[in-house]
Amino acid sequence: MGRSPLALVLLLAACARHDAAAFRTDAVTRGPVSEVVNATGDVSAIVTVNVGSQVSGIIDKLYVDFNSPVKKGQPLASLDARLFQAQLERAEAGLASAKANVEKAQAAYNDSERIAKREQDLRAQGLVSQAEFDTALSTRDGNAAALSAAKASVLQAKADRDLAATNLAFTHIDSPIDGIVVSRNVDVGQTVAAAFQAPTLFLIANDLTKMQILANIDEADVGKVREGLEAKFTVDAYPGETFSGRIREVRQAPTTIQNVVTYAAVIDAPNPEHKLRQGMTASVSVTTARHDDVLRVSNAALRWKPDDAAPPEAAPAGPQQRPAARSASAAARGRPEGGGPGRPGRVYKLENGNPLAVQVRLGLSDGLRSEVLEGLSEGDKIITGGAGSDTSGQQQRRRGPF
Repeated sequence: MGRSPLALVLLLAACARHDAAAFRTDAVTRGPVSEVVNATGDVSAIVTVNVGSQVSGIIDKLYVDFNSPVKKGQPLASLDARLFQAQLERAEAGLASAKANVEKAQAAYNDSERIAKREQDLRAQGLVSQAEFDTALSTRDGNAAALSAAKASVLQAKADRDLAATNLAFTHIDSPIDGIVVSRNVDVGQTVAAAFQAPTLFLIANDLTKMQILANIDEADVGKVREGLEAKFTVDAYPGETFSGRIREVRQAPTTIQNVVTYAAVIDAPNPEHKLRQGMTASVSVTTARHDDVLRVSNAALRWKPDDAAPPEAAPAGPQQRPAARSASAAARGRPEGGGPGRPGRVYKLENGNPLAVQVRLGLSDGLRSEVLEGLSEGDKIITGGAGSDTSGQQQRRRGPF
């Protein structure tokens, strides 16, 4: 039995509605698009000083503890000074002995000088032989050399005395800057060994109201980041709260970890309430560019592809009509065909229930939407996925005929 004309019309309408419902679309809108670079980094004080010990010894006293505010020159700790005091006294005794030897050598030289002068007068009168006169001169010259050696010994003894005094002074460990003690690594009675390198006793931060973040910028994004840009960041200690800072510098030295190259961007972060602490991990977002009132398309549309889409070099005749119109537009702007600003992309516009490939030129992207420079108009319906799917055509293919 044949079907009535009304039934055929209803059947065709139902098929059209089914095809139209086979795609999810999103309209091309107009609004702002920002390009954001994300990174992670560590919070630290701008100026920190590791305070160590120049000499070895036993910690005798501690005058500060964690979080103690200190001033420049304030005592932090002291070592047992008895051994160094004895060394100083020994050096002072050596200096006194050296000075006495100078006096003794000076007296011997003065005596030999008088004898040599007398022998010279007697030799002129022929009362002594030339050998006796030469002996007197030799004795005088020898005493002069001994006097010079005694004076040099005094200089060496002074150096030994100054070294012993300096080592004694090093037993008193003072703060080199104004700040706050961030960490203390020793206790009373602990032996400090400074034979190979100065051990770290305290870590002092200069001003905790001004912090910095060393953000690791990926090499693919470092060209977008520059000095003076504002940076927003969060820390796990204060969920939901966003802190602000500004990039002071982007360092030239690269850091390579597991074949990933990053560059350190130094971000100045005010910390008037002392919320930020040394060593916190910060999640940083830097807005590198922003365009207002531009056409935007969903990034999901850039990833979507129909099941039966032909490769770019063998696209159907219908979609090829779009580049011709774009070529005329490019020529009107004075740009060669296939060129233009931005990067190329492809989306599929829904026309009469069917996907139509459209070549576009894209600008900034915020991760969700991308700026459209050429190829689309405001209000165009762009396919972002199949009906009932959360992603692209790849999920449609997995749900396909099997």
